Order: sequence, then C-alpha cells, then structure tokens
Amino acid sequence: MRVLVIGSGAREHALLLALRRDPEVDSLAIAPGNAGTAAIADQYDVDVTSGEAVTALAQKIGAGLVVIGPEVPLVLGVADAVRAAGIACFGPTKAAARIEGSKSFAKDVMSAAGVRTARSEIVDNPAHLDAALDRFGPGGGDAAWVVKDDGLAAGKGVVVTADRDAARAHAAGLLDAGHPVLLESFLDGPEVSLFCVVDGETVVPLLAAQDFKRVGDGDTGPNTGGMGAYAPLPWLSDEVTSQIVEGIVRPVAAELVKRGSAFSGLLYAGLAITSKGPAVVEFNCRFGDPETQSVLALLDSPLGQLLRAAATGTLAEQPPLRWRDGSAVTIVLAAENYPGRPRVGDVIVGAEADGVLHAGTTRRDDGAVVSSGGRVLSVVGTGPDLAAARDDAYRLINSIKLPGSHFRSDIGLAAAEGRISV
Repeated sequence: MRVLVIGSGAREHALLLALRRDPEVDSLAIAPGNAGTAAIADQYDVDVTSGEAVTALAQKIGAGLVVIGPEVPLVLGVADAVRAAGIACFGPTKAAARIEGSKSFAKDVMSAAGVRTARSEIVDNPAHLDAALDRFGPGGGDAAWVVKDDGLAAGKGVVVTADRDAARAHAAGLLDAGHPVLLESFLDGPEVSLFCVVDGETVVPLLAAQDFKRVGDGDTGPNTGGMGAYAPLPWLSDEVTSQIVEGIVRPVAAELVKRGSAFSGLLYAGLAITSKGPAVVEFNCRFGDPETQSVLALLDSPLGQLLRAAATGTLAEQPPLRWRDGSAVTIVLAAENYPGRPRVGDVIVGAEADGVLHAGTTRRDDGAVVSSGGRVLSVVGTGPDLAAARDDAYRLINSIKLPGSHFRSDIGLAAAEGRISV
C-alpha cells in the first residue's frame, strides 16, 4: 500500500515514522513536507487546501490511502474530494469537521448528546460584550475568563485570564476582525487529550496524553500550538478513561451519525478532569500536535492498517491495539520570539538525529537545515517510566543548537513527581 500524508509538521513526521513500521505499507509520500520528512518519504509540493490538487496528486502517484494531517484542509472539505475520486481517505468530511471548525456547532452537538462541557455564550456584537463578560469570569463565579475565537485559530485563539481588561481586549480584537467570540466558564482540574479513531459509531481509543499550551515553564505566558506532551498518564485511571470513551466520545460520534454527518477519522477530545468528573474543553477533527508524537512512539499495532480500516468502514473488525511498555515525552523547540513573529533562516545543528521530528524546517541548496517556522522541531524521548523518558528527551533537545531558540524545561515534571491527582 502506498500512503500519501498531507501536511508539513512534526505530527506528519511522526505519522510517517509509524506508518513505516507497518509491513503492509510499502511506500510513503508526503506533501508538502519539510527537511526531515524528505529523508523518509517521496516529497511533493501541493496546495493542501485544494481538494482538486490533493486528489490529482494522489491519483498521479497511485496512493492507496491518503492521510490528512492538518485541520484546515479537513474543514475545507479536502477529504470529500479525495473520497469522491474513489481513494480511501483518513479524515472526516467537511460536515463532520465542523466539530473543530465551529465551536458553536461543537457545543450544539455536545448539548444534544448530553455531554458535560463548560457553559458558554457566543458574542457577535461588540455592544453585547461587556454584559456577557459580567456573566463569566471572577464576577460570574468562575476563577478566570475563558475567551475563544469561534473558528480555527491553531491553538492560539484562546485567552484564559483573571484580568478582565485582558479578557476584554482579546475579545474586542476578535470582534474587530469579524470573528464571533465564545465565552466559557472555567473548568478546574488537569487537562487530558484523548485521541480516538472513529468510524461512524465505532470508537477505538488510543493512549491518553497531556499537552502544554503555554509558552513558559509553570504554564506562564501566552498560549501556543503546544510546547510538549507526554503519554501515558500515570495519574489517570482506566475507569476515568472508560468514562470519557463511553460517556463523551461515543455519544458525540452517535450524534454526528444521527445528523447525517458521520465522523470517519481521528476525533480528538480535549478534556478537563474536574471535581465533578470529565468535561469537554474542545473537540478537534485530527491528530493533535505535539501529543501525536508521544502517542505514536508507543504504538505497537500497524498504523497503516488501522487508518485504512477507519477509511474503508471496517474499523470494527480490527483486533485490539497493542502498546509498548514505558513512557514517551515530546518537547518542542521553538524559534526566537515564538509565539509572536518567529525569527527564521537560522542553521540548526543536530536536527538530523534519531528522535528528532521536524516541523518548521527547510533545507538550503548547500544542504544545511534551517528554521522556517515558529515551532521548529520536536524531540521524542522514551523510557521505562516517565522520569526516564524525560531524561532521554532533555538529553536530546540539549544536543540541538539553534540561535535564540527556547523550550520548556518542565514537560511531564509534575506527573513524574507525583504532583497531579484526580
């Protein structure tokens, strides 16, 4: 089977490495890829937002399966175009991808499915903003204001703050740009990312992970696309994971089927394990980055066969997933000034070692690997336990040199020290 992966980040690099371990995958291609993925897959240039262009490429190279990594092409309906050409595609339809593309749609689905989530309110008129803010945040009984862009924002459209002025400024900026604002109540408790491969009402959960959105140690600074992750979670019981699957993911998948927009692909539930039980923070319609890097590092089952089963409606026939023992930790190396406008074009030393997954990189004519984005690369460390995996990951990231780069030093630390409890 020839597999075409769409995307250019560390998530796609991790997907390629896992697909390469599948004995039924005989060749790999990626579009557009990066300096790291070029070493393990045929690389093509394509407009990932164009269903016509992606389909034409898949046909040209004889792809038996297309795996769409990023959310934007999914929300735009690229998977629909690929399927319409008779090519198996892992990724939801445009209608189902609204679970990520529209937070108000996701809230409506969760309400209909009886799924616990934060109370929320959409504000689309600046004149209504102040009154709405009064109903949330410290004045409305919450520990903080949670202000979100109602559409896609690559993980950076969210502000969680106890400062009303900061909450108002973020909301006003979104409204000025023509983006409706979602205000939510604050959910207490540690956050969990649970990936589930979904085929209609069939749900196959992967390992639970935890990611780190803030740019700085101790969860300080602005939100990012993710600065690191680890899996599995030593503090999350099998019982709670089962509650999430049976009480949240399956009802949402069933509701999407009921609405005529059945989900086929990777349904990502972002949750808070609150004092009252699991509650949904958000749903995504694809593998999350950087959690994917940690989760797939521990997957022992053949990934290509799993994704093809979901894409062809045979997921229910798959055997139970197998996992490697131990833990995996992912740390993101970011460019200077990220999550603001990043410094780019600097040579990276040590970027081609085992365990390094590329994202914002490119290769110059002289062969040097240089930075080309904000989140430049990820490193993945593994070990028999979380502490050992952290040691492995930090040893690796400290061997990489990029001027002005930065990374968090506390990925997985609280869990390794036993400081997280439910």
